[in-house]
Amino acid sequence: MYAPERQQEILRLAREVGRVEVLSLAEQFQVTAETVRRDLTALDRAGLVRRVHGGAIPAGRLDFEPDLTERESTAADEKDRIAAAALAELPDGGSVILDAGSTVARLAAAIPVDTALTVVTHALPVAARLADHTGIDLHLVGGRVRHRTRAAVDAWALRAYAEIRADVLFLATNGFTADGGLTTPDLAEAAVKRAAVAAARRVVVLADSSKSGQEQFARFGSFAEVDLLITDRGLALEDKAAIEAAGTEVVLV
Repeated sequence: MYAPERQQEILRLAREVGRVEVLSLAEQFQVTAETVRRDLTALDRAGLVRRVHGGAIPAGRLDFEPDLTERESTAADEKDRIAAAALAELPDGGSVILDAGSTVARLAAAIPVDTALTVVTHALPVAARLADHTGIDLHLVGGRVRHRTRAAVDAWALRAYAEIRADVLFLATNGFTADGGLTTPDLAEAAVKRAAVAAARRVVVLADSSKSGQEQFARFGSFAEVDLLITDRGLALEDKAAIEAAGTEVVLV
C-alpha cells in the first residue's frame, strides 16, 4: 500500500471511530510506528486530523476531551512558564479559586510551601498538591467527580461557589477565541467554571496557545469577563490584538 492510500484509510478510520492510535495503526498496516507518525503529520498539516498524544482525532471534532495524563504531557514547557508567571498574580494573604486544569495544577505545584493564602478548589489534583501547605487555608468544593478531569461538578459545587467571593480566580479552558470566548467539552464543567467566574473579583485565564482557535461544545465565558490572559508566545499577534480589543490584558511568556 502506497502512502497516499494508507493516509486515506487512516483518515477514514479517524472519522469513523473518532480517534486513531499510532501503535494500533502500525500493527494494522504492518509498518513502523515512525511511518504512521509521518502519515499523521501529513494529515495534520493538510488540516484533516489533529495530532494528540499517541495518535490523532478528526479535525474539527468538538466533543473530544483529552484525559488528565494526556493534558499533563502536552505543551509542558509552555505550561510551566505560564504557571511561573501566574505566581505574580497571587494576592498577598488573600483568597483565590483554582479551577480544574493541567496548567492551573502546575500553578498549585509552584506555590511556595510557606505562602499565606486561602484557596478554594473543586479539582482533586489541585487539592492534593496543596494539602501539605501549612500556610494555606484550603477549602475543597464537593460534588460529583468527573473521572476524566478529577473535578467536582453539579449542584453541590454550584451552591458552594454561590456562597463565596474570592480575590482572584485562576481559570482553565479547553479552547478560546476572541469572538467565541471560552469553551470546554462538558456542560457540567462549564456550569462550574461559570459559577467560579461569578465568585471572583478578578479573573486570570491560564492557557497555552494551542487552545487558541479551538471551540468546544460548551461555552462558559467571554473575554469581556476576563481581566488577564497568560499564554505563551505561540499566540498569533492578530489573535492577541483581538483579545485585547475585548478589554483583556494579554501576557506572553
